[in-house]
Amino acid sequence: MPSLQESKLAFIGGGNMAAAIIGGLVSKGVNKQNICVSEPWDVNREKMAALGVRTTTSNVEAGGDADLIIIAVKPQVTKGVCEELGAAWSPRESLPVVASIAAGITLDSLKAWLKSSDGRTAHTVRVMPNTPALVSEGASGVYASDDVTPAEKELVNAMLGSVSKATEWVEREDLLDVVTGLSGSGPAYFFAMVEHLVASATALGLPEEQATRLATQTCLGAGKMLVESADSPSQLRKNVTSPNGTTHAALMSFESLNFKEIVDKSVQAATARSAELGKQ
Repeated sequence: MPSLQESKLAFIGGGNMAAAIIGGLVSKGVNKQNICVSEPWDVNREKMAALGVRTTTSNVEAGGDADLIIIAVKPQVTKGVCEELGAAWSPRESLPVVASIAAGITLDSLKAWLKSSDGRTAHTVRVMPNTPALVSEGASGVYASDDVTPAEKELVNAMLGSVSKATEWVEREDLLDVVTGLSGSGPAYFFAMVEHLVASATALGLPEEQATRLATQTCLGAGKMLVESADSPSQLRKNVTSPNGTTHAALMSFESLNFKEIVDKSVQAATARSAELGKQ
């Protein structure tokens, strides 16, 4: 298995997540001509071409001799795309590794659809990225089929590492639903928190522009502390909570409103919905 720098990469779909990963790959020095994107929409294809990579409207052409294929299309069209790719693989001596970011599509389905006419199936992984990948601060959960080799995992790691600061391989496929409830949907939880912080401060008289700047930087700073500190989240919370101080007052309000249960139910709801979509 070649290294990331030596590999030929194919993206089936040229939406925002594909663009984010490609941008990350290019910034890491991956040869633009080793990347090919298949995208039917002119606008998206032109955006990909502007990055300097090769583009086409043909999935088979894009995936022709690729070492790693990233399926980055809507779940409802994934089956057709995979079957098209699989049908074209019979002449190949070795099949590519396939990484799917199509939400909810199970590994069993992917492997059934990616089967070549001579009965071979590509080694396949499922990836649950999140939108901070758009600013190279992503977090990704990954699950691999049993036949994926350590070298193939390393290639997927390197690809995701271009936009994800945390890439976690889970031991069971159902845990990808938990990853979805945690980090996949998680950015929206923080956006909602900041949205309400700004609204509250504005209602108390602070100009909205100032409240927004203070709230967003607070979120960024707290996140950086979480990443860089050796302390646990609970310890960091204790570090800024003086007895009977302002933070203590706010956290007591959280407690009285059962904040822990609110967060728990929210993550459970997103996890359950992810599992439901997978079954559909």
